Amino acid sequence: MAQNIPYLGPINGGLREGMSIYIQGTIPKHINRFFINLICGEYESSDIALHFNPRFDGWDKVVFNTCQNGSWGSEEKIHRMPFRKGEHFEMVIIVNFQGYQIKVNGIDFHTFIHRIPMEQVRGLQIAGDVSIQMINFIGVRPQLCESSALMLRALLGKINEPVPYSSIIQGGMFPKRTIVIRGMVPYGAHKLSIKFLVSRSRDVAFHIHPRFREGIVLRNSMIGGNWGQEEREMSMNPFMEGQYFDMSIRCGNQRFKVFVNGQHLFDFFHRWQSFNEIDMLEIEGDVQISYIHF
Repeated sequence: MAQNIPYLGPINGGLREGMSIYIQGTIPKHINRFFINLICGEYESSDIALHFNPRFDGWDKVVFNTCQNGSWGSEEKIHRMPFRKGEHFEMVIIVNFQGYQIKVNGIDFHTFIHRIPMEQVRGLQIAGDVSIQMINFIGVRPQLCESSALMLRALLGKINEPVPYSSIIQGGMFPKRTIVIRGMVPYGAHKLSIKFLVSRSRDVAFHIHPRFREGIVLRNSMIGGNWGQEEREMSMNPFMEGQYFDMSIRCGNQRFKVFVNGQHLFDFFHRWQSFNEIDMLEIEGDVQISYIHF
């Protein structure tokens, strides 16, 4: 659902740690600047807890700031531009204890440290040279805000890949090929199953199996109808209820390398050696998938 710009809308129930704001849009070919504000009210004059301001002015940069009682704070300037003129983008603002973590097209861009408590944020404002197709608040507890939860489910239904999901991986897996899966773990979710299969035999070359309540991620293979040795060791569990995840599965000569939210999670050594025959992806479980890329 495209949004009219300028946009000013409420964040029902406010912000809290673990929430994310998912924005899809397009940068016009002729652009000067645009901004995204998290505001402490529902009016343009409200205090601004986060001012995110990409500027295409010959010295391309993104400016971060806050505004309290009509006075701007000190600017944080990042002299990198995560957006390209004329191109589509996906942006996620992840609310954590430290600050607002900004991801653009799945890549960490910057974390802006809180200057104003996140609990004071009540609205979202977007204006300038940008086209917005989707605004999505992720991590809204239904029991806290039923109207936001209903809106979330309606919006997600339009952008999600359906689960269960099944697709042929054209050309199979090969060194440096990376599969990207983005989505969120709803409250009350139990498990997720991601399988890389050999379609002609239905052998499971690589199975990733997060169990959310147990806080573990199991890995295995099933070849010739028999499950292999289960692996479960890892340094952290990135899959949390109500939170967005950005997962990359990279095929190498000896192993798969798996990253979640930019952090290396684990390696899985090939058990099916002809990995070019691994040509099918299946996803099942209690998840909402917003993006899959081969």
